[in-house]
Amino acid sequence: MAGNSQRKGAMRKAGTKKGAQTGSGGQRRKGLEGRKPTPAAKDRYKHPAQKRAQVAARKAVGRQTRRKPANAPEMLVGRNPVVEALRTRVPATALYIAEQTELDDRVSESIRIAGDIGLPILEVSRHELDRLTGGILHQGIGIAVPPYKYADPSDLIAAARAAGEAPLLVALDGVQDPRNLGAVVRSAAAFGAHGVIVPERRAAGMTATAWRTSAGAAARLPVAQVTNMSRTILELQKAGVFVVGLAADGDISLESFDGATDPVCIVVGSEGKGLSRLVAEKCDQVLSIPMSGKAESLNASVAASVTLWQFANSRRS
Repeated sequence: MAGNSQRKGAMRKAGTKKGAQTGSGGQRRKGLEGRKPTPAAKDRYKHPAQKRAQVAARKAVGRQTRRKPANAPEMLVGRNPVVEALRTRVPATALYIAEQTELDDRVSESIRIAGDIGLPILEVSRHELDRLTGGILHQGIGIAVPPYKYADPSDLIAAARAAGEAPLLVALDGVQDPRNLGAVVRSAAAFGAHGVIVPERRAAGMTATAWRTSAGAAARLPVAQVTNMSRTILELQKAGVFVVGLAADGDISLESFDGATDPVCIVVGSEGKGLSRLVAEKCDQVLSIPMSGKAESLNASVAASVTLWQFANSRRS
């Protein structure tokens, strides 16, 4: 060969003939391409944000699973609440006792009352009672209370007029404590009212706690539930009912009101805010309860009780 073709490395080795060779399969080209956007933290494997997202998703699924249907019974638990509810004949459907529960005086009395009224007594495992009560502290005992059957406001008016009496109603505007509701029901029954009206949303309903606080009055006095309190007030006014609200800055004093013997509905505001603006505007009159300068306001149930006593006294006179 001409030149330095005999130098080391100039001669082609056997098996290295020119021609088609096995390629890289596109790996070199892919290596030159840009990378995809970095995934979000919650989508990155074993990232703390991904773990937090997975825990939140499991909790959400658990909440949906535990959500009770609208017609599901409510569980009232605890030794004192259960025995007090049974004493006042709350319409329970079953008494649940957890296995190996210590039989103190309250549990023994609950079992005795349940036996006297023919209430089924079911002994279940603690795990099962935890499931039935949603995991809240139950002290080994609970009762199932069926959903309350609400009346219609027109039924309350019709029942009063059928009895030859001027309707006396109490409406609660956003009262959220079921104990306050139960106390109002108890006072309304004691002072001759014909029913109580509550909103469907953002307010307490006739739960087992309200039943117990009413001391059995809920079995005698109907409670109506409405979707819109302002619209209900207008319907009451069309039916000939005079609507009065209670507020610290009312138009006139309760002592000066002379319409207690007429068909009337007393509207009591929520525990903190009192009457809402729309409801106060719809009322025919807003009354204030006279108090000494040391007291700024009264509890919702106490205000209702004082007003009901005043109205009942006027009707007896």
